Amino acid sequence: MTDSSTYIGCAGWGVASGQATPFDPGGSVLQRYSTRFSAVEINSSFYRPHRRSTYERWADSVPEPFRFSVKVPRAITHQARLHDVQDLLRTFLGQTSGLGEKLGALLIQLPPSLAFDEAAATAFFQEVRTLTPVPVVCEPRHVSWFGDPADALLASYQIGRVADDPALRPVAAVPGGFEQTVYYRWHGSPRMYFSSYSDPALGDLAQRVREGPAAQGIWVIFDNTAAGAAVDNALTLINQLEPGR
Repeated sequence: MTDSSTYIGCAGWGVASGQATPFDPGGSVLQRYSTRFSAVEINSSFYRPHRRSTYERWADSVPEPFRFSVKVPRAITHQARLHDVQDLLRTFLGQTSGLGEKLGALLIQLPPSLAFDEAAATAFFQEVRTLTPVPVVCEPRHVSWFGDPADALLASYQIGRVADDPALRPVAAVPGGFEQTVYYRWHGSPRMYFSSYSDPALGDLAQRVREGPAAQGIWVIFDNTAAGAAVDNALTLINQLEPGR
């Protein structure tokens, strides 16, 4: 078993519907998924809102150690581009509060065109931290975010920077920002969303997880779901992290 503060899963639990073999029986796809994984990343929240009651139902259907990461809506990140989003944030956080203690993290994915603007970023992250104490990670996709000023700002608001694969530049492959929240997000390489990772690559990732900082939570999410590789990669990583491996 992995450490209780290490959360491994996929981007979405629909992967369990087409690959029934690895999972124990369950009344729903999410229940089956949660028999093998300790976490899931909800991406649908990026595109459309979900009712608080929906989040409550999801939380009630998984075991106690299970945790959800929820992607912040594109209305905040891509349309408003972080400006004047207090009402949008309040609405979103009110919905996700339905997860209760099973809300493990919030994922802020920024558009590739959004350059680092210290004043705008400060105002936004300050607002986030005023509204929620939940662990937060940011996935920037513009090169200007990968430097000491942005990392220092993220750390000051206790926000981790996602470690991506494939990485925009080498520093983007390692966690940054707040050291207590570590979040690996592997999208598939060389073909994003499709390619599977080799056992040696996953072994290297397992070593990085073992030797990383003593964080409050270490997340590894596989987003290479298009051809089903995420399930196999996540299960392999769990095996790699077994004691004695």
